[in-house]
Amino acid sequence: MSDTSFQVQAGGQLCGSLRVPGDKSISHRSIMLGALASGVTRVSGFLEGEDSLATLAAFRAMGVRIDGPDAGKVTVHGVGLHGLQAPDAPLYLGNSGTSMRLMSGLLAGQAFDCVLTGDASLSGRPMRRVVTPLGSMGARIDSTAQGTAPLHIHGGAMLHGIDYDMPVASAQVKSSLLLAGLYARGTTCVTEPAPTRDHTERMLAGMGYPLQRDGARVCLDGGHGLSAIEIDIPADISSAAFFLVGASIAPGSNLQLQHVGMNPTRTGVIEILRRMGADIEVGNERDAGGEPVADLRVRYAPLHGIAIPAALVPLAIDEFPVIFVAAACAEGRTVLTGAEELRVKESDRIQVMADGLKRLGVQAQATPDGMIIDGGTLGSGCVDSHGDHRIAMSFAMAALRAQGAIDITDCANVNTSFPGFVALARSAGLSIQSAG
Repeated sequence: MSDTSFQVQAGGQLCGSLRVPGDKSISHRSIMLGALASGVTRVSGFLEGEDSLATLAAFRAMGVRIDGPDAGKVTVHGVGLHGLQAPDAPLYLGNSGTSMRLMSGLLAGQAFDCVLTGDASLSGRPMRRVVTPLGSMGARIDSTAQGTAPLHIHGGAMLHGIDYDMPVASAQVKSSLLLAGLYARGTTCVTEPAPTRDHTERMLAGMGYPLQRDGARVCLDGGHGLSAIEIDIPADISSAAFFLVGASIAPGSNLQLQHVGMNPTRTGVIEILRRMGADIEVGNERDAGGEPVADLRVRYAPLHGIAIPAALVPLAIDEFPVIFVAAACAEGRTVLTGAEELRVKESDRIQVMADGLKRLGVQAQATPDGMIIDGGTLGSGCVDSHGDHRIAMSFAMAALRAQGAIDITDCANVNTSFPGFVALARSAGLSIQSAG
């Protein structure tokens, strides 16, 4: 994919105070729902990473005036639910699965045709999980024979509400169906088998759209409107997770992470690390635009292996690459099951992480739905991130406890979620260089 690589020297500690970039999930939704609202939505803390910028560019291509981003500030001039215009060309969404899946639902109810495309990685990710239930709502979406992008969405479809039991816990599928439900006749209900992030529901409610939540089930009726609001996006807990693990495994570390999003559907990584013995303090808890935020203080602590509870898996699904690094540095065995979803992320995160850990001398056994890791000593070596941003950053943090330098290849996609990662990590004490 790229010749960008990281070289990370062994050892060191993480200290000081820092704020990681804004939450990617909320950044996507601020553009999508701001565009569909009446009035002007002002956003601060917007993540200026390639994934969120792909969403922003797509809505500009559909006639929405968006000012910025400028130092995380974006102004979205909403066009209302029916104000989007047909784009002149296919909408290219880069590496962003969130953009493609959510926009499939949002665009299924428009009057115009459009095509969604992405890079090689995104074009290999499964899209039937949204295309099939959207089809049962009356959407007309064509994919490849393998159920992948490009997606051809035919306009003018008459959507109707459905009652959908999701076979796999996925916030992207849930959100896609709810966004289609805005345009559907009747009621759209989605029931999830385990809790997933609820940023879409929170933002819809914040913008005045009536929805009903009852446990694992959320319902809305089509035909209401959205009103513009101000959105203060918290720091992304998925990005903070790299520093939570880095400080936990590096002796002498004492690090504060500011204004981190603490949405209860996203805090699994904190719970898992605490069960492993991590020293993480939550302080200064407050509300930012309907989302809970807090400052986190993390200090070095000896970790031990655990069996990760199934209930926590959906609450930490994006953080497992770096949790695997914590497990590699822990005493004893860590076992993850019920996480087959990791095999269809930006890479097969189970296999790629197992391969990388083994290369560094750790006993890591990939299983169909997870991993068995026996903690030990991390050596040194070269690891291929397979173009997966979270894997590249996870192995960068592993160097804090390694015997020698770790070289990581194919790292350009770190810019999809964490622009400025190298500089911020270096400022906290990680000895990292980027080349290429």
